[in-house]
Amino acid sequence: MSKEVWVVAASRTPIGRFQGHFSSLTAPELGSIAIAGTLKRTDTTADIVDEVYMGNVLSAGCGQAPARQAALGAGLPVNIGCTTLNKVCGSGMKAVMLAYDSILLNRNHVVIAGGMESMTNAPYLQKQARAGQRLGHNTSYDHMFIDGLEDAYEGKLMGVYAQAIADREKVTRHSMDKWAIMSAERALAAQELGWFKEEITPVNLPSKGRGSGGNQSICINSDELPPEINLSKISHLKPAFSANGSVTAANSSAISDGAAALMLMDADSARKEGLSPLAIIKGHTTHARRPDEFTIAPAFAIQTLLDELGWSTGDVDSWEINEAFAVVTQLAIKQLGLMPERVNTDGGACALGHPIGATGARILVTLIHRLNRLQKHTAKPVKGIAALCIGGGEATAMAIEVPVSEKASFSELDGGDDD
Repeated sequence: MSKEVWVVAASRTPIGRFQGHFSSLTAPELGSIAIAGTLKRTDTTADIVDEVYMGNVLSAGCGQAPARQAALGAGLPVNIGCTTLNKVCGSGMKAVMLAYDSILLNRNHVVIAGGMESMTNAPYLQKQARAGQRLGHNTSYDHMFIDGLEDAYEGKLMGVYAQAIADREKVTRHSMDKWAIMSAERALAAQELGWFKEEITPVNLPSKGRGSGGNQSICINSDELPPEINLSKISHLKPAFSANGSVTAANSSAISDGAAALMLMDADSARKEGLSPLAIIKGHTTHARRPDEFTIAPAFAIQTLLDELGWSTGDVDSWEINEAFAVVTQLAIKQLGLMPERVNTDGGACALGHPIGATGARILVTLIHRLNRLQKHTAKPVKGIAALCIGGGEATAMAIEVPVSEKASFSELDGGDDD
């Protein structure tokens, strides 16, 4: 098809650690902030939006229709349809994929898509309560584990399978720890250089202090986890999933809270609104295999996408391959022969965190803004691919291109510049 689908705006909240800054916010509330921040970047009115798709995995206790809550909370009109999607870790990216497809098919012209998650507020479940708790003790089940972090077939945590693949592929503890340290260092550098500034929508929270200022608030405008990482302790942590294992809390992604949203438009509609592309979506793919092999699925989704587009790995200027576990990203690099210096160069989930329903959209937001920084230094379009593994044995991948900007000055310094 010749129709182009543009991303005209993309933003995310900061990522909060488990039981951290965003403990008081539900997933739909975080989603509202991301949606409002994205729409604000376009200088358009909310009534041009045709539909909203938002990923959310841990929806128990969120209330009816989480995506609808997020859209109305962001100030979108009541006549806009909303859909909540659950594809585990791929939920946020799948929302963008469906938005893209709906525009190509002329079902929509303008769609907001993304993902949201409050892992902190995932409730505990009581399976026996509906039938009646007669006598004795009853078990409560962690919604986060049951519906997010555990395999549905064998009941084991995702990390158990990451450990099995690391053992099978002979990926060492030293190698995974080294990647986790690099991820943290990159995330800290990105924060210090201001590279996340353009992609983050700050979150204002009520102040817990008793100052005399009345309705005071604090502004959270950066990711919570990176500054808290003690790099010197990473190599000394105990294995997380087997007594003599190599996968630890540090070389795995952190449980966290956050949201991300992108605004997609067909090129003709965008031009009528006076908008230019932040990125152009070139295609997407899904790969599925045995549930216990989800850790190796991203490389296959990426390879299929490269083949469909006629791209080589060398054509891709930057990659986002989610660090659900360090070994996932490392194996994709090995399988595809990628240059590590082009992968997750602003840090990944080992450092930033992995709010599962949001991450698929978050990595797209980060990749798009990074490519826009890179494009300022070249006279040609730049390309990127984002991918992530998904519980149940799947992976998704999406390709984007940032065209030459008429406003770009090749003498600009890379990243972090104030507008």
